[in-house]
Amino acid sequence: MSQATHPTAADVAGLSSSSLLRFATAGSVDDGKSTLVGRLLHDSKSVLADQLEAVEHASRNRGQEAPDLALLTDGLRAEREQGITIDVAYRYFATPRRRFILADTPGHVQYTRNMVTGASTAELAVVLVDARNGVVEQTRRHAAVAALLRVPHVVLAVNKMDLVDYAEPVFAAIAEEFTAYAASLGVPEITAIPISALKGDNVVTASATMDWYGGPTVLEHLETVPVTHDPTGDVARFPVQYVIRPQTAELPDYRGYAGQLASGVLRVGQAVTVLPSGRASTIEAIDALGQSVDVAWAPQSVTLRLADDLDISRGDVIAPADATVTPSQDLTATVCHLHDTPLTVGQRVLLKHTTRTVKAIVKQIPSRLTLDDLSQHPRPGLLEANEIGRVVLRTAEPLPVDAYADSRRTGSFLLIDPADGTTLTAGMAGDAFAEAAEETKAVAEDEGWDF
Repeated sequence: MSQATHPTAADVAGLSSSSLLRFATAGSVDDGKSTLVGRLLHDSKSVLADQLEAVEHASRNRGQEAPDLALLTDGLRAEREQGITIDVAYRYFATPRRRFILADTPGHVQYTRNMVTGASTAELAVVLVDARNGVVEQTRRHAAVAALLRVPHVVLAVNKMDLVDYAEPVFAAIAEEFTAYAASLGVPEITAIPISALKGDNVVTASATMDWYGGPTVLEHLETVPVTHDPTGDVARFPVQYVIRPQTAELPDYRGYAGQLASGVLRVGQAVTVLPSGRASTIEAIDALGQSVDVAWAPQSVTLRLADDLDISRGDVIAPADATVTPSQDLTATVCHLHDTPLTVGQRVLLKHTTRTVKAIVKQIPSRLTLDDLSQHPRPGLLEANEIGRVVLRTAEPLPVDAYADSRRTGSFLLIDPADGTTLTAGMAGDAFAEAAEETKAVAEDEGWDF
């Protein structure tokens, strides 16, 4: 058995994938997101020869002498014809220092839901601003979405500096305005970088024309931004995915609970509580990769064995006895509606939280959030696609949901159409960065789902 009693720095670095950074790009239309991503891929030698040849061929067909690097990410025909990004384009690339998963999200307001999708798992967001236009309405919207999703790092990339003669005062004014706005939303870390994605200034290599800027290039920042944190500081949550009972001659009494540790650390001998039942036990053993270990930490996939035979099934959450959350059938959350069909009061849905899916009813929609000025519009009655608002839900079974501010994993959920399994809405439990509007007393007829 392993003798380790707590994770070392090397252990944490290895198992929390510190060499992997998930990040998303966002910006207004024509700010140059796709060009920036294409430049990153091209200058970091992450483009295959046949891909570059295809881009050069397509660029020549459009009458362009130089290859249009935006075509490396604008994969849809509609995107290439209009020169815009519509879908979320995921790209995977690597440098000697780190691996990356990039989500290039669209800039149009009608694709806000796509940015929510791309940034929901991101550890960093790159928000582009056209140096000629400065901070615009869509810039504030993207900063608000990043703050709402609790993205820990935000990069302001002031693009097209070549079109403003690489003027430092232009960059400084934009950086000051954006930083003040993002900080007011609670964004913890903001880094401003002046760039020209078209020319390659400060994207991968330092700019020779902006010697007044002494900070990192975009790639240097992406390679060095810290994304590893000590999991011992997080409250442990272990959603059960599968109950293992071999019932063989070799293992007649084996009962293990398999899953991925969503957050925190669990140890052999630790007192735990099973949620939502509230039953108590002690961790008798932890199995990882076929071996017994003394400690497990997020995001390891392990099997827990408890000292007591308890009625535990998929969807239950094992948590430390001294750090549980009270299960409830009433859930208030900030949500972004993703589906073209509106979300309405009284609607019957399925709610998926970690590994559990339960029936639920939309009891109230107290307010809709306007991301432009963060104002709350009370009593909207419904949420259209791309709209963000407050929702009160009633579930058929109690759920141990953490506040999203405390845990992005166990504080998030999805609303699903029970008829066809379509994802309707992405939810974040608890308060958003803005004050919640006064809840209304609108209650819908339950009709058959009365709980």
